[in-house]
Amino acid sequence: NLLWAMAKLVDNGQKWSPEFYGAVAALLPHVIARKDQFTSQHIVNLLWVMAKLLDNGQEWTPPELKEAVAALLSQVNEHKDQFNAQHIANLLWAMAKLSDNGQEQTPEFSATVAVLLPHVKAQKANFKPQEIAILLWAMAKLVDNRQEQATGLMEAVVALLPLVNAKKDQFNAQGVTNLLWAVAKLVDNGQEQTPVLKEAVVALLPQVNAQKDQFNAQGIANLLWAMVKLVDDVQEPTPELKKAVTTLLPQVNEQKANFKPQEIANLLWATAKLVDDVQEQTLEFKEAVTALLPHVNAQKANFKPQEIAVLLWAMAKPGELVELNLVTSIFKSLVHKISENPQLSQKAILMSLWGVMVCCARLSLVSTANKYNVLEKHMDDLFTRLENTSPDNEEDQTIIAMAASWLGRVCPLDPHYPTMTSKPQTVVRNQLQSCMPSLKIEEEKSLNSLPPVDLLLPDHNIVIEVQGPSHYVSGDFKTRKGSTLLKIALLQKAGFEVIEIPANQLWHQDLRKPFIDQIKARVNILPQSHGSVALNIGWADETLVTADKAWQPSDHCYLTIEERLKEQTGKPGNRMKKNSP
Repeated sequence: NLLWAMAKLVDNGQKWSPEFYGAVAALLPHVIARKDQFTSQHIVNLLWVMAKLLDNGQEWTPPELKEAVAALLSQVNEHKDQFNAQHIANLLWAMAKLSDNGQEQTPEFSATVAVLLPHVKAQKANFKPQEIAILLWAMAKLVDNRQEQATGLMEAVVALLPLVNAKKDQFNAQGVTNLLWAVAKLVDNGQEQTPVLKEAVVALLPQVNAQKDQFNAQGIANLLWAMVKLVDDVQEPTPELKKAVTTLLPQVNEQKANFKPQEIANLLWATAKLVDDVQEQTLEFKEAVTALLPHVNAQKANFKPQEIAVLLWAMAKPGELVELNLVTSIFKSLVHKISENPQLSQKAILMSLWGVMVCCARLSLVSTANKYNVLEKHMDDLFTRLENTSPDNEEDQTIIAMAASWLGRVCPLDPHYPTMTSKPQTVVRNQLQSCMPSLKIEEEKSLNSLPPVDLLLPDHNIVIEVQGPSHYVSGDFKTRKGSTLLKIALLQKAGFEVIEIPANQLWHQDLRKPFIDQIKARVNILPQSHGSVALNIGWADETLVTADKAWQPSDHCYLTIEERLKEQTGKPGNRMKKNSP
């Protein structure tokens, strides 16, 4: 009871004063000494206590606490037939919390989980709504932290999921949060998208809207993370899911001062992903991001390296949606913590590298921007750490190839890019070929190990990118995404002139004409320039081509352009014979 009271005090704000530490430390040896005297209720309460103390004590892990946990785990098997439904829920919650806070996956720990899992199925009819939410949260955490027991855990999940739909109106805000987070985490770890799982999600989404004013800051962060994961895995966002996202985004602004560093990182990751996946929420996305970014700077000292990697990626993803000076300022203050950290995962290095490249790309595309060369130094450091890796993921290979191109380094791999010719791309090619038959055009060409370009005019070093809605934030054809800006900057850095044509400008001949004229001017096809004569005449497939007319000559004829010259300049012209110099 004393230890339970200590845990409850900590859970409600009690600070870890020296006296508090001393009291807990004095009690822990008695847990070990009296382990055989505890009832089943005591064992449940004490393991709950250990999990709470570890969760709220952060890095405080005295040897006595680990020994106390080990002593209690040995008692679970002996009392396994005495635990009721609430006990099972609390025990598995405690196991999940202990695992989440660094508890070693000892044989005793694994055995305890294995003993408890069959009771989930056996007692499924006795669990209350709160216990169902706790259990599914625990299942998701245990699956996430210990893959070797995935089969037993998934069987327990399958037993619980139908209860979500049956009791959907009885879950409070915390329960809805835990359940949607758990389902998303389970799907992220390979749980099959069964009809029962989909029904559980469908049952929970309306509760997000109904209880929107009851979610705390952590709940909002977890829910938006879950929405994104579900969109990622379900692929096509449903109207109910979109509505839930629309409900949650304004809550970000309202709770902005209450988010912890990890929650800020998760929220920015979620909003960045939603820019790709849900395209109708431009204003809400922008307001949520705008609300969070000042807190990134304010809490920059508190972010862990993994969270910084997420932030760099998330701030780069929306491209022009986020003001460049603010992005650059945050990158300057955070990126050094990444390149200096020796324990960063490969995924985190790749996310950071991509984010830094996008920031450099944005700076390079703005002539008035101050170039920040230190960012390139960090880019080089991150790339060096990936040189000896050979990822089989196409996206990761692309990031490495782009970094090599930017830095002028040898690309350590040979990325394979799928090619796909879009309808708008074909429209532009046909239009150009129609008015300039001699113009050489290549499609879906990979240049300098970079992803393929839409159209290449190889004789003129010109790249034409026909930008569909996926290249713009929320498909607005105005705000370019980070990936779009990076590709343009890399092509320019490689020496190519890039002409962008928004696909919505191809819907009508009058909209297309300015772009076609621009390209013609670039390749010197236009007949006039600033009042001077500019006749470009060449032979192609027995056709004499000029800027605006084509003649089909016979082998013996002479062609006169005297009248044409006289009309343009008022001066007499010359006669020209076919095949003459």
